[in-house]
Amino acid sequence: MFLWESGEGLRREARGSEMWFKATASNTQGRFSLMERTLPAGGRMPPAHRHVGNDEAYFVLDGAVEFHVADEVFLGTSGMFVLVSAGEAHTFGNTSEEPARLLVLHAPALDGYFEDLEQLWASPQPPDRDAELALMRRHGMEPV
Repeated sequence: MFLWESGEGLRREARGSEMWFKATASNTQGRFSLMERTLPAGGRMPPAHRHVGNDEAYFVLDGAVEFHVADEVFLGTSGMFVLVSAGEAHTFGNTSEEPARLLVLHAPALDGYFEDLEQLWASPQPPDRDAELALMRRHGMEPV
């Protein structure tokens, strides 16, 4: 059993976003990963992409998150649930002036990507777009 409070778990940071993994591949036998993620105000959206073999679910806890899913753009606010099926193009980010917090579930687990993403973003300068896209491809994501 694992018991984590808000702001506890395995911490990762990338793109100015703080992530606390509550469940990872190592403790779910790879079935899913779950993170509590804080998006900074006006934060950068990841490149639009599709997950070849992962479903991704979001539950907005606080603030507002702009979602781009397929051809739709909408604002997710506290209490909103968004399910993005494998193969569906998407991106998301906090375009507001206040931080936002959400839960993000990947099935199967995708926490290894965020470990590599944290390393890619560890230098003082943001990585170039090609390096970020290559990382996404290595983890089963197709940039669109």
